[in-house]
Amino acid sequence: MEAAKQNYRLQRWICGLSVVLFLVKIFAWYLTNSVAILSDALESIVNVMAGFIGLYSLYIAAKPKDKDHPYGHGKAEFISAAAEGALIIGAGILILYQTITGFVNNNPLEHLDKGLILVVITAVINYIAGWICIRKGKKNNSLAIVSSGTHLQVDTYSTLGIVAGLLIIYFTGINWLDKLIALGMGILVLFNGYHILRKSLAGIMDEADMDLLRTMVVLLNTNRRPNWIDIHNLRVIKYGTLLHVDCHLTLPWYLDLREAHKELDVFSKLISSEFGDSIEMFVHYDDCRPSSCPICTKQDCPVRVHPFKEKLSWTLDNILTNEQHTS
Repeated sequence: MEAAKQNYRLQRWICGLSVVLFLVKIFAWYLTNSVAILSDALESIVNVMAGFIGLYSLYIAAKPKDKDHPYGHGKAEFISAAAEGALIIGAGILILYQTITGFVNNNPLEHLDKGLILVVITAVINYIAGWICIRKGKKNNSLAIVSSGTHLQVDTYSTLGIVAGLLIIYFTGINWLDKLIALGMGILVLFNGYHILRKSLAGIMDEADMDLLRTMVVLLNTNRRPNWIDIHNLRVIKYGTLLHVDCHLTLPWYLDLREAHKELDVFSKLISSEFGDSIEMFVHYDDCRPSSCPICTKQDCPVRVHPFKEKLSWTLDNILTNEQHTS
């Protein structure tokens, strides 16, 4: 629960920062009359709205489990990220609309030097804040925080692109580039919004995180114990900062409950060492069978009925299946 509280405090800080940076960009647009800077400011509106949506979702996600929500409230983070993605797509459409009307109105640009200084400052602050969010979000397994950080850093890149274009305009006087930059900005925002929305929907639908599963498979293979004859039906579901790990572990049939539980403790601590303490383990014990002997690496087994043939390396293809493996 400490990780959830950290996420909430960080998101609260991001909300305040987003409001300040939005006001700075609006002032820069007021000074310069630049459609490109306006498009950057419009995306910052999304930062503000998404920030407060994310703050509320993290408040919900930080609540402990209860009778109605036995797995906790972590799914609220995915809903928040989906809302943020939808808002970003809406901002992209609005930016494109403003760009098209800008081509028609063709208002002159003013005070570009002062406007450039202001947007550069916002870009630097956004990047630092985004880096902090992504780092903390990955550590705490928070999609809401990672999404906020990603959005802040994409905002930085788009702002730097705007700055580069406005510098060209400042030194060359080619004012129509302002609209062209805004057009590119709108397309970039739409792509970013789709990416965040796609990832959040994957979380809501419990889509398998293949990168996480690959890391877990490598971890289990590297630290494999002789009593861990087989692992199958491995599943990992995210509930905000909580990772729910479900699998079947094949152990020697003659182990008593205490010995089997000791193996589970080692198994759980191994996974926690890699992914943090926010782990909920549900491990089903399977007793080994004679058909398991050819892949069993336990050298001192007192009940072996078939000779060892080869060690079975766990992979994504075989560890996710719902059946015990044999030679």
